[in-house]
Amino acid sequence: MKAWLDYHWRLVATALAFTAFGICGLGFSLILFPIAWIWPHRASKQRAVTAIIHAFFRALVAVLRRAGVMELDVRGIKALRRDGEGPVIVVANHPTWLDVMVLLSLTPHACCVVKSAHWGNPFFWGVVRAAEYVSNADPIELVDAGARQLARGYTMIIFPEGTRSPARNRMHAFSRGFAHMALKSGAPILPVLMDCDPPAFTKGMRWYDVPARAFRMRVNVLEPVGADGLAAHDEPPALAARAVTSAIEAHITRHLFDYGFFKA
Repeated sequence: MKAWLDYHWRLVATALAFTAFGICGLGFSLILFPIAWIWPHRASKQRAVTAIIHAFFRALVAVLRRAGVMELDVRGIKALRRDGEGPVIVVANHPTWLDVMVLLSLTPHACCVVKSAHWGNPFFWGVVRAAEYVSNADPIELVDAGARQLARGYTMIIFPEGTRSPARNRMHAFSRGFAHMALKSGAPILPVLMDCDPPAFTKGMRWYDVPARAFRMRVNVLEPVGADGLAAHDEPPALAARAVTSAIEAHITRHLFDYGFFKA
């Protein structure tokens, strides 16, 4: 009986969290976007919107933890906060739908690369525009827009798989946008390992596929890596980006096994 009650409590809590997320997303789009559109100072507008998003996701994560739906284990969080150290490009694997929420809750002054589909989503269109997130629709504009955000002091969060990982111990091949961005801006790459155990909100799972126990999100932040050191200085940009992408993908994959996030 206790296990039955625990499961259904977490199912109800998950449903309420998703409902709140949708309502707040719609509310932000209907309220934040019009305010942001008429806000006279672009820099302060973006700072205010990203601070609101950061605070909202921190609160949502806290509620999920307090409700017993999820646990959170973070290592190396100081590297995400970057107090006075300059912006970085966070490059993470993408096992679950919650990765974006968790990283935004941990990272102040963050900007995301988001799927172009979200720009037409009624719940998110106003939020992504007000926060000046970067669409992945145009690869060239993605790199240029990301470099501009880094120059403004924002940490860029990128999931180079482009979508959630296909299986527990597998990743999609990384796209090269983050590598071009790092080479163009000179910002270091901050590899981040994500894991969810037992799996929840993964590819093919619905929101109501609640695991038998509270899932544990693990976030391990590795040491920053300079893109310039991963490619030959005389290489053309396309080849340099390919070299950086391959090196970071191999680096993250190796550490996913080393930390036990992937099983051999």
